[in-house]
Amino acid sequence: MTEPIARQAPLQTTRSVRVIGIGNPDRADDGVGCLVAQRLAGRLPADVAVLTRGGDMMDIGDDMVGIDALVCIDAARPAGSPGSITRIDLEKQLLPGGGTFASSHGFGLAQTIALALALGTASQDIVIYAIEGASFEPGAAMTPEVAAVVQDVAARVVAEVDRLRSGTSKEASDA
Repeated sequence: MTEPIARQAPLQTTRSVRVIGIGNPDRADDGVGCLVAQRLAGRLPADVAVLTRGGDMMDIGDDMVGIDALVCIDAARPAGSPGSITRIDLEKQLLPGGGTFASSHGFGLAQTIALALALGTASQDIVIYAIEGASFEPGAAMTPEVAAVVQDVAARVVAEVDRLRSGTSKEASDA
């Protein structure tokens, strides 16, 4: 009599995720992405790189090569409610306003992502947290409305990273 073959459970693979805080901390609310990235220190798994990027958005194109999922945090242009948070999942929606939602940068995040998509180097999943700013003046302090949401956005990014690492859809994680 032969012994049954033991079946192994399929290996659970963890997807690679990178987080990028975008902006210039010397330009008031434009620095919110970098501040959120700082608040993530020690809150994410060791294999999740947290980067900050300022003026050269082309670095972000390089940052997403070979990464399964990317989470970006950036300031958005004023549209009515400073400190409001918009989550944009590029798998399900387009960047609003033709992709000019947040650029105080010459070559913006939307253009960088579009280029990476065209080159076939973009991450499979890209989620952006856009925080509406009010002031982008050089040397000015971050507005209280924007500073007040930094911890909330950091907590959302922690949950987002957990979801993206496991490959769970947002709808499934909300259920």
